[in-house]
Amino acid sequence: MADALQVELVAADRTVWSGEATMVIARTVEGDVGVLRGHAPLLSLLADAVVEIDTAGDETVIAAVDGGFLSVAHDRVSILSEHAVLAGDIDLAAERLELEAAQADEGDEAQARVRRAEARIKAAERG
Repeated sequence: MADALQVELVAADRTVWSGEATMVIARTVEGDVGVLRGHAPLLSLLADAVVEIDTAGDETVIAAVDGGFLSVAHDRVSILSEHAVLAGDIDLAAERLELEAAQADEGDEAQARVRRAEARIKAAERG
């Protein structure tokens, strides 16, 4: 498709999803960003959140990312995260238990665990 974005969602250990898309929505540390064809070049830090990819085949790919980077240039979108998981691969019950455990703990690491569990729960519920 000539009017599509080329998108790659990559975790540290694998390519999670790759293909053509019409739109990508991601949460950066500055706020949500939507990317369409012709978007200005962009490099931004991702928050622990949900990424939504509207594919060229009229499907929506939902994933959770643990921070990382979003790069946009020449109708190519790269989403790079240490850990990324598709909504369908998330164990919702396990993530709810992780959220409860993280909320019971204190400190910066506990807050990061809460954010990550919340993002995965959101992704699983939307996917």
